[in-house]
Amino acid sequence: MNPKLIKKQFEKSLDIYNENAIVQKMMAEKLVLEISKIKNEYENILELGCGAGLLTKEIVKILNYKNFYANDLVEKTEKYIRQVVPNCKFYFGNALNIKPTRKMDLIVSNAVFQWFENLEKAEQIYKSILEKDGILAFTSFTPDNYNEIRDLTGLTLNYRTIDEVVKIFSNDFEILYAEKFNHILKFANPLEILAHMKNTGVNSLTSKHWTIKDIKEFCDKYKEKYPDIRLTYAGMILICKN
Repeated sequence: MNPKLIKKQFEKSLDIYNENAIVQKMMAEKLVLEISKIKNEYENILELGCGAGLLTKEIVKILNYKNFYANDLVEKTEKYIRQVVPNCKFYFGNALNIKPTRKMDLIVSNAVFQWFENLEKAEQIYKSILEKDGILAFTSFTPDNYNEIRDLTGLTLNYRTIDEVVKIFSNDFEILYAEKFNHILKFANPLEILAHMKNTGVNSLTSKHWTIKDIKEFCDKYKEKYPDIRLTYAGMILICKN
C-alpha cells in the first residue's frame, strides 16, 4: 500500500469524485441513516477521509452536532468541506496518525477502511480517541468487490470479510449494526469502467502505466468474459459502541 500514490490519485479525481461515486453516495446515505436511528445528537464528530464531502453533506442533513472535525490525506479537500461546514477543524495526513486534542463522540468514515492494511491497529487507535459510549461507524468493502477486475488483472486490495471485521472490532466494541450488500453497475464498454475507476481514485491500486496494447487486451478480455459489461461493488456497514 502506497499512501503517496493513493493521495496522488484521489487528488486528481477530487473535482469529479462526487458525481462519479454512485455507490459510495448510496453507502454514505445508508450509513448516516443507520447512525441516526441509534443516536442523533453529538458533541464532537470526526470524519475520516472526508474527500470532497460526500459523507459530510449527509451528516449535516441528518445529525446534530456541536463541533465537526475532518481528516484527509489531500489538503485540497478543505475547500470542499468548508462549503458544507465552514467552522470545521482539519487534521491532514494519514487517518491512523491523527491526534485530536479532545475525545470524540462519533468517528465516522465512508469507503476508507479498506485502505487500512492493519485493521487491528485502527481499532485500537479509534477506541483510544472515542469517549466512553462513543460510536465508531464506517463503510468498507468485502472480498467480492471489483471481482471482475481481480479476475482479469489480479489487482485487488486485501479486503476482509464482514465476519472478520466484526470479530476484530468486537474485541473492544459492542457491535450495534452490521450489514453487507452487493451493487452492480453496468457500462456501455470496458473503457467506461476504466474511466469510472480513475474518476473515483481507485486506479491507485497500481502504479503501473498501461500501454494502448494493455488497454486493448483488457477490453477484449472483459467483453469476452463479462459481455454484460458489469462491475460489482461489495460493501459493508459497521456501527459499534465504545
